Amino acid sequence: MTRAEELRLQLADEIVSGALAPGAALDETDIARRFSVSRTPVREALRQLAASGLVEARAHRSAVVAQPSIERLSGMFEAMAELEALCAGLAAERMTPAERYRLEAIHEELRVLSHAGNPDRFNAVNEQFHAFIYAGSQNAHIAEITLATRKRVQPFRRAQFRNLGRLAQSHAEHDRVVIAIMRGDRNGAASAMRAHIARVHGEYEIYAVSV
Repeated sequence: MTRAEELRLQLADEIVSGALAPGAALDETDIARRFSVSRTPVREALRQLAASGLVEARAHRSAVVAQPSIERLSGMFEAMAELEALCAGLAAERMTPAERYRLEAIHEELRVLSHAGNPDRFNAVNEQFHAFIYAGSQNAHIAEITLATRKRVQPFRRAQFRNLGRLAQSHAEHDRVVIAIMRGDRNGAASAMRAHIARVHGEYEIYAVSV
């Protein structure tokens, strides 16, 4: 993970949690000083946050904290659900035995982490789980589009893990995806993944109301 990506996650957490309120100015110099970095990773982090709709970039002025509309956020999650469903379905047909074994290993690591109650580590391995399924589609173009879309909704997906019991629920939803992939069930894997992302969207909305 680059320094810009680390900054993006840190700032995104503060925005999604309300620590940085809508309309708050995001001065590059102030942020660089606060995190003891140069302005280059700050500028890149703000650019990525603007792509997610969390930050509003303004010409010749500091960026400000934005909040995507309900319609925009719903559209992003809808696209994410369909792209991930496509990847899961293709992975069910195309993953090699070695890749299926590796997917099961990542899934097992998430099971352990769900009991440990470590949302940050769970989130990191969860990223690996989904990225592995994208790669398992054996279609680099689809995987690239899906990963790019995921980066846009990542701050909202990450926030869901603060909800009580969400780690175990997420693992249970993954379990249905993994079982279908192991069986080579394309429709079942796509359906399970689509339902999982829909639940992620719902969990974020529950979190957003609570902060």
